[in-house]
Amino acid sequence: MFTGIIEDIGEILNITPLSKEKRFSIKTNKIKNFVQGESIAVNGVCLTVENFSNTSFTAYASLETLGKTNLQFLKTGDKVNLERALTLSSRLGGHLVTGHVDCLARVEEITPAGESKIFRLSYPEEFSPYIISKGSVALDGISLTVNTCGPGFLEVNIIPATQKETTISTWKKGTVVNLETDIIGKYVKSFLDRKENTSENKSQSKLTLDFLREHGF
Repeated sequence: MFTGIIEDIGEILNITPLSKEKRFSIKTNKIKNFVQGESIAVNGVCLTVENFSNTSFTAYASLETLGKTNLQFLKTGDKVNLERALTLSSRLGGHLVTGHVDCLARVEEITPAGESKIFRLSYPEEFSPYIISKGSVALDGISLTVNTCGPGFLEVNIIPATQKETTISTWKKGTVVNLETDIIGKYVKSFLDRKENTSENKSQSKLTLDFLREHGF
C-alpha cells in the first residue's frame, strides 16, 4: 500500500528483456537502504525489489504488468516516480494507493493557470463511475485531486511543488500515464452493484408466500 506522495525520481539504467517480460535496473537519488523483497511503486506500479545497491535496484515486471501499464514503453534514460511502501506509522499525506493500475490515460491538453498547470486526460469510459469531482486519483503514482470529470475524461491542477518533485514536468500532449482509481470508490460501487443485483433477483423470484400456499405448503 502507498500514499501517492512521490519520494524520489528514478532513472532507468538498463532494461533486460525476458521473453515477453522485462527486468528493470533503476537509479535512485534520495531512496537508500532498500530491503530485499520490499514493495516499491514505479510510476504507480507495485513492484518487488530483487537486488539493490546504495544507488540503484532491480525489479521484474511480468507480462500482465507490462500489458496494463506504461512500463511497457519505458526506455533507458527515462525518469520514473518512486515511492516506498506505506508503514503503519507513516503519515497519509495523499490517499490510499494500492499500486494496482486500472488503465492507461492520455494527456490531451495542458493549460497554464497562474503558476499551476491544468492537465486534461482521457481514459477508457468504463472507469468513469469510479472517478468523481474533488475525489482522489493516482496518475503515474502521484496522488491528485480531480478538479472536474466526465465520461472518459478528467482534469487535475498541478501546483509548482508537484511539478518539481515528480515526472509531471516531462508530461506533454500525448503522454501516456498509469491511472489508478480510488480503492474506496471501488468497494462502494461493488457493494452497491451486488445489493442491486440481489434486490432484482428477489423481485424476479417466483418463490412467494402465495406460490407456496397454492402448492400446499
